[in-house]
Amino acid sequence: MPAEAGSGKAEGIEEIEVRDPVSAPDTEGVPRRTTRRFPLFTKDTARPEGGGRAAPGDAPAPARQWPVLLVLGLVGVGLLITALDVFRAGTLVIGSALLAGAVLRWFLPSVGMLAVRSRFTDIVTYGVLGLVIVLLALMAQPDPLLKVPFLKDALHFTVDS
Repeated sequence: MPAEAGSGKAEGIEEIEVRDPVSAPDTEGVPRRTTRRFPLFTKDTARPEGGGRAAPGDAPAPARQWPVLLVLGLVGVGLLITALDVFRAGTLVIGSALLAGAVLRWFLPSVGMLAVRSRFTDIVTYGVLGLVIVLLALMAQPDPLLKVPFLKDALHFTVDS
């Protein structure tokens, strides 16, 4: 768009017009209002760091995504063990699978679909969730393998009040 005479704009500079994605669309699906501001929300996201294939592109799909398949397979085995009424062992396998996902995310440069967010966020998320599940499995009744001394007092404090 060339600049109009007397508008105070330099000749030859095009004006950027961005359609406001929040305004209601017209009959053709195009937003009615226009704005000179850039949209506040991004329309696309970058692939997470490490989100490439874990194997060469000519390998079959399961081989390219082996890290996420390993973690999901271990979680599935843990759920099956839990369903067979061996609660503590099943939840330990599930927590260990998430901890294994954190380790894979840390050490492997490409983990395929196991990479969801940034490397740091994935490691922290998988690690914290895995650790919490393992600790809760160790504290499960009856006969907990891990006893937290202040937990009984905290329970009595919340129930008796």
